Amino acid sequence: MPSREIIPTHSAYLELKEERSGMQEGYRFLDEKRLILASEILSMLDRYETAQRRFQMAQQDALKGVRAALGRHGFEELSIYPTAKAAACAPARPARLVLGVRVEEPPPLDLDPDRPAPASSEQTTDQGPVNRSPEAERCRACCARLIPIVAHLAVLTGNLERLRAEYVRTARRARALEDVLLPEIDETLNLVDAALEEQEREEVVRVHRAGSG
Repeated sequence: MPSREIIPTHSAYLELKEERSGMQEGYRFLDEKRLILASEILSMLDRYETAQRRFQMAQQDALKGVRAALGRHGFEELSIYPTAKAAACAPARPARLVLGVRVEEPPPLDLDPDRPAPASSEQTTDQGPVNRSPEAERCRACCARLIPIVAHLAVLTGNLERLRAEYVRTARRARALEDVLLPEIDETLNLVDAALEEQEREEVVRVHRAGSG
C-alpha cells in the first residue's frame, strides 16, 4: 500500500510521474557510482595484495636475519646492538577524489623480492656496535626494510576503508530506491491511474445520461 494519500487528479498524476523520473535518474547515478567504487576497490585490493606478499617475503627474510643474529650474539647482546636510523619513507603523494572519496597515492615501493637488503653501514648510529658482525648487520638491514612496506600498506588500507564505507552508503541508498521507493511510487501511480480511468468512465456515463434525458 502507498504510504501517502494522493487525490487522484491529472496534475497529481503528472507530479508523480515527474517525481518517479527523478528517482529513476537518482538510482541510475547511484548504480553507476557503485560500479565505479567497486572497480576502484578491486584495483586497490590488487595493489594491497601485491604489497602484502612483498611484506610477507621481507618478513621471512627478517626472521631469518633475527635467528642468525641471535645465534651469533644471543638475546642480551643483540638487544643492545645499535639500531638503524629511521627509514626515510617518502610522504604520500597528493590525494585525488573518486566521486568525493579521498584516495591517497602511496609512496613508490620496491617490490622486487630478489633485490638484496641494503647494507646497513650507512644506517649505523653515532655509537658503533660493540661486537659488530655480518649477522647482526644483516638482521638490522632486513628489519629496516619492513618499514617502507608497512607505510605503503597503511596508505592502501586507509584508501580501502574510505572506499568501502562510501560503497556501503551508496549501495544502501540504491537498494532503498530500487526495493522501496520506486515500487511504492509505481503502486501509487497505478492507483491514481485506475482512479482517473474510473472518473472518466463515470463522466462518460453522466454525459450519456444527460444527453438521453
